[in-house]
Amino acid sequence: MGKRILLLTISLCFATGQFLSGCATNPVSGKQDFVLMSEAQEINLGKKAHQQVMQQYRAYDNPALQSYVEGIVEDLSKKSHRENLVFHVTVLDSPQVNAFALPGGYIYITRGIMLYMNSEAELAGVLGHEIGHVTARHGVRQQSVGTLTGILGAGIGILTGSDEAAQVANVGGTALVRGYGRNHELEADRLGSEYLARVGYDPEEMIDVVEILKDQEEYDKQLAKEEGREPRAYHGTFSTHPTNDKRLQEVVKAANKFKTAATREPNREVFLNYINNVVVGDNEHDGIIRGNKFYHKEMNLFVEFPKGWKVDNLPDRLVAQPKEHNLQLHILIDDLNKRQSPQEYLQEKFKDVDKGQNVNSASFKGYTGLTTLNTKSGKTPARVAALFDGKRVFQIVALGEAQAISNYDSEILGTIKNVRRLKSNEVAFAKAKRIKLVRAKSGDTFASLAKKTDISHHAEDQLRLLNGMYPDGEPQKGQLIKIIQ
Repeated sequence: MGKRILLLTISLCFATGQFLSGCATNPVSGKQDFVLMSEAQEINLGKKAHQQVMQQYRAYDNPALQSYVEGIVEDLSKKSHRENLVFHVTVLDSPQVNAFALPGGYIYITRGIMLYMNSEAELAGVLGHEIGHVTARHGVRQQSVGTLTGILGAGIGILTGSDEAAQVANVGGTALVRGYGRNHELEADRLGSEYLARVGYDPEEMIDVVEILKDQEEYDKQLAKEEGREPRAYHGTFSTHPTNDKRLQEVVKAANKFKTAATREPNREVFLNYINNVVVGDNEHDGIIRGNKFYHKEMNLFVEFPKGWKVDNLPDRLVAQPKEHNLQLHILIDDLNKRQSPQEYLQEKFKDVDKGQNVNSASFKGYTGLTTLNTKSGKTPARVAALFDGKRVFQIVALGEAQAISNYDSEILGTIKNVRRLKSNEVAFAKAKRIKLVRAKSGDTFASLAKKTDISHHAEDQLRLLNGMYPDGEPQKGQLIKIIQ
């Protein structure tokens, strides 16, 4: 519940002057493309968009890791079709499995996706793919032919699906979730493979990257079935496993002709040591979810939700819902701007509040009542509450069908009363989980390692995903393995 965000709420009103109509030579193919933007305008757009990206995201505070990624991008970009372009890369402090590019050479990769890579060569594959989107001017070309989803939405290269993506409108439409489409994604994979070969990596590493993302997709299908939702797509264009995708195999193998005498090792352990101690999941700046409990050290906040409810830590709120998905409980923060009581605040905020009553937690005084809210689905019953903490207000809104509000009212009231300050023995729980490296011993399995790790559900599956061994691999003696603590 902090400043991190998955989606880019960036205006598509480009302050880059008048677009040039006509054709330009594509840097990759050498053929003429119909584009509405010169290279200078493309670069200017990237600069302006980057500023807005960094207002929404936070750079991950790890100078050594940032420098390491910059070095790989520098090497790849110098061997690309736009070697004159200066590429800028930022490691983002986000748990999402995500990497994307903007026009003009701005590349972004999350710590979340890096945790699932298992070598420097695989990381280079992700970065090479994104460089390929820039060198082929995919964002510019897609916008120029009238794809009104917008350059920034289309700028997503390798991308996970997200419930948040489905909920946020006007930020790129379906292109934001699905990427560029089959042909452009294949071209980015081809170009990324070529750049890998030119700097000395094995271009086959690109297939390993796609396999990692497809494993994510397969795992999410399992979770989606358990949670009663639609599964997410991770690469966005490949319906089959990479080893069975003939077009992917062909474009990657075609890169072999660019191999040079100078070769690079995959550098597995070098890479793993760079991501040792990297944050997993939510950063403590945003608060930590552990099961049905939420801990936030900086805000000195604890919330306990009903057992079995799914809790999501979104950029501006906490959202919890029962397994039936027929009710959502939101906790937001608002400034207190007037000297008034919780009852007066709630009446002013929501107008008609019925059956009001005082409600106090161990730390805060508040007021709650029932009301009806205007939503996209029409008038929706809700229980609302306000808890005062100095000059800020914890605003709680539980909305759903009238029967659901009635059925879960005791749990809603219980959650309101469980909003309080942290106890001294709870501060440790507000610290982020991190990657730890262990050397596998004889007899170690992911089942045995799962007992030593801090994963609340599907621990074995998650360890296999982290270590590139999903769905049924096991560690080998002496192998460096990632766990979570």
